[in-house]
Amino acid sequence: MLRPEPGNAATTARIVALGCQALSLPLFAVRPLAWTPPNPAAHDALLLTSANTLRHGGAALTTLRALPVLAVGQATAAAARAAGFRVLLTGDTGVAPLLQHAATHQIARVLHLGGRERTRTDSALLTATIAVYASETLPILPTQRAQLEGSVALLHSARAARRLAELITDRARLRIAALSPAVRDAAGSGWDAAIVARAPDDAALIAAAITLAD
Repeated sequence: MLRPEPGNAATTARIVALGCQALSLPLFAVRPLAWTPPNPAAHDALLLTSANTLRHGGAALTTLRALPVLAVGQATAAAARAAGFRVLLTGDTGVAPLLQHAATHQIARVLHLGGRERTRTDSALLTATIAVYASETLPILPTQRAQLEGSVALLHSARAARRLAELITDRARLRIAALSPAVRDAAGSGWDAAIVARAPDDAALIAAAITLAD
């Protein structure tokens, strides 16, 4: 598992529960950032692209609970509801389609709370973007890289895909399972095999990885 905690432990537990072996090797560690919440009246909705925003946003998030949430996936939507937010829309194919759908709900001013390291999204609906957490790169030793040989790497993000591509010199000895086509493309070519999950969620990604392992 290459994703940061606590997602790493959750994915590992799901794999072990299925009777498979799991190697935990987080590539990043997430930490909160200091931030100042804007006036909620200046926005129509809150875009959340990761549950990490809810985990690390802190008490300042409570000032924005009046805004309906546009969640990029089911896990983020569940975290938003648990934090007391009302989820208006939940996407399953990325940010751009989610924002297009939001426009049909008379949403014109969207505030995005997310990570410092993020994929840029061009949309007239995005009126402000604030980083509330950072995903710091962790050092990976040569001995740790060697442990990946012959395994299937689960890639939950494009950033993780790019980081893995930097670390691995002999890609023919490693297979990858990606959460989406964009994540797979970010990893580049030359892998022993590459597969995309049928749906952009952890369970589907694990299922895809198991097919490669078999």
